[in-house]
Amino acid sequence: MPDPVALGFDTSAAHCAAALLRGDTVLAQVSEEMTKGQAERLFPLLEEMLSGAGLDWRDLHVIGVGIGPGNFTGIRIAVAAARGLALSLGIPAVGVTATEAAALDLPRPCRVVLPLRADQVVWQDFGPVAGDRPQQAATGSLPPGPAPAAPVVPTAVAIARIALTRRTAPGPRPAPLYLRPADAAPARDAAPLILP
Repeated sequence: MPDPVALGFDTSAAHCAAALLRGDTVLAQVSEEMTKGQAERLFPLLEEMLSGAGLDWRDLHVIGVGIGPGNFTGIRIAVAAARGLALSLGIPAVGVTATEAAALDLPRPCRVVLPLRADQVVWQDFGPVAGDRPQQAATGSLPPGPAPAAPVVPTAVAIARIALTRRTAPGPRPAPLYLRPADAAPARDAAPLILP
């Protein structure tokens, strides 16, 4: 039986990143830096990767997706895409946090620290067992713990690898992981009157 094929992607930061794996073999990986336009670029990028590897959507066994924390809109783009693809293809989708992806293959114990906006970072400690969940803090105000370690596996490759390990027990459907409320607020103006 051939090795399962995993597609992993992430738009939770200023990039559109994707990787295609067959078992442990990386068939393709791409990371395009962009601050906007991920919604328009994601599916063409995924189709280019599949086509370049001689594969079709139906060849996939699992989808891995970055669920954040990170950019609100970017997280929603990737999570919605993964859930829609998984539903239409009848395969599992696995949500992977940014810190979990960054910690893949790092020796334990370790601390992962990823930059956010406005002098903020997201961090998480990983020991024999991972910490509860990612935390947000001001740059330079982390509690005592292991020295921060740099990721050794590209984000999308890590997401796809983690998805492969969880494909038989994927857990709940992927959902965005936000550490703070949205910057946007509902309009204060009264809604327009709709005439019959």
